[in-house]
Amino acid sequence: MKLPCETKEILAVIGPTASGKTFFSLELAKGLDGEVVSVDSRQVYRFMNVGTDKISPVIRREIPHHMIDVADPDNVFTAADFVSGATEAINGILARGRTPILAGGTPFYFNALFSGVLSDGLERWQDVRSAYESLWLAGHSGDLYEKLRSLDPVYAERIHPNDAFRVIRALSIIEKTGRTPTWWRDTGTKTRPSFRPFFIALYPGRENLYKKIEERVSEQFAAGYPDEVKWLLARGYHADLPSMRGFGYRELAAFHAGKISLSEAREGDIRSTKAFVRRQMTWFRKFSPALWYYVSCSGIPDQARNVIALWKERHWKLRKKSN
Repeated sequence: MKLPCETKEILAVIGPTASGKTFFSLELAKGLDGEVVSVDSRQVYRFMNVGTDKISPVIRREIPHHMIDVADPDNVFTAADFVSGATEAINGILARGRTPILAGGTPFYFNALFSGVLSDGLERWQDVRSAYESLWLAGHSGDLYEKLRSLDPVYAERIHPNDAFRVIRALSIIEKTGRTPTWWRDTGTKTRPSFRPFFIALYPGRENLYKKIEERVSEQFAAGYPDEVKWLLARGYHADLPSMRGFGYRELAAFHAGKISLSEAREGDIRSTKAFVRRQMTWFRKFSPALWYYVSCSGIPDQARNVIALWKERHWKLRKKSN
């Protein structure tokens, strides 16, 4: 099925970690002659495979995937980078007469692409802010202010060098969006999205989701997750990099540093993942228009077929209306 380019409506599969988005998106791609655009802030990094549950190369040869393995772990990859890459991928898929299917669990990236406002949710980047706060408390406040002044001299002149909150927030904005606070003030609100979404939202229920998280983390640890992190650390991808501060990677980095045991790393990963999915759901409940499915693995094929039929009917009506 060809998605009419003039509508620019895009199918987007959303939901918390471990809710079945990957399986669901593959079923949709098979039924809609589709290609998948990953909306995952960790799968963009090369060499980080086990801990991110990256789709296998075999499946990626069968069903093209985009926005996977596009940056090294020591690169700063921002929401602006994602919007640029995803937009190019979507336009390419449409030009080939195929159906773009976005799938992932990074609400900030979805907001950046569809709302045109990369600054949504700035206050929620606790991982980045915590890293800067640690540097500030360790006596590097002057270095952080000088870094901000080199990146955004206009904004730096407006705040006091000892204003920890504003200095740290400004640096967090720059790291996560690739844009300065001054740019956001002058230009950011003027951006416009290129596409509009139709969200397919998956949720297996809290009890089932937590059980799946525990099972998945155990499977990851058995499949070589600790060795993957050891390999990354040995090649200079240190624990303070943004790519390495995500759940699982940070716990295993602490394990390899001798700070915690392997079992403590595994339990810490599970706790962090559960906390993360609660934040994801807070965001995804605000997404609209969205069709919610309470899913189980065994029920995904049937539900995917329902979505395929709905999508075809929806776009048949759009074509008929435009004619």
